[in-house]
Amino acid sequence: MRARRAFYAPAHGRRAAPTPSNRALTPSDREADVTILRYLDVCLVLATAPFVLIGGMPTLGYVIAAGAWILTRAGTAMLHAQARRASASRVRAGLLVASLLGRVWLIAAAVILARYAGGRDDGIMAAALVLAAFTVYLAMSFVLREGPLGAGPGAAAGRPRTS
Repeated sequence: MRARRAFYAPAHGRRAAPTPSNRALTPSDREADVTILRYLDVCLVLATAPFVLIGGMPTLGYVIAAGAWILTRAGTAMLHAQARRASASRVRAGLLVASLLGRVWLIAAAVILARYAGGRDDGIMAAALVLAAFTVYLAMSFVLREGPLGAGPGAAAGRPRTS
């Protein structure tokens, strides 16, 4: 008696055509996925804009917090890239501390500015948006296990990390 072939097996030893479920991810696919995860906090900030506008929520607080978050995120990425390229450890440490402290101060100033420029509701909106974005940013940094000098763009592949 002949064994029945499964409905998914290719006939006569031919390979199945590549489909999204059976094709291997290329390095560029993985890199794109990691990039999306790396900037998921920015995606969250931008994706909440329609809900804030349609829902009649405090837009001034949203605009100030979103602008500050995106600006500090870009500045931090730039300083981390400079720190990766720096050869002296003092320069690297200085750039990393400057990015960390500068970001904290600018975000805090944005929340305070939203509070006093718009009102109490704008301050609460700014603080809530920053808190949500930071939570996503922190979770993704744990998921991706990237330090500022770790496996980011421009980092040497295969080098052991000390952090």
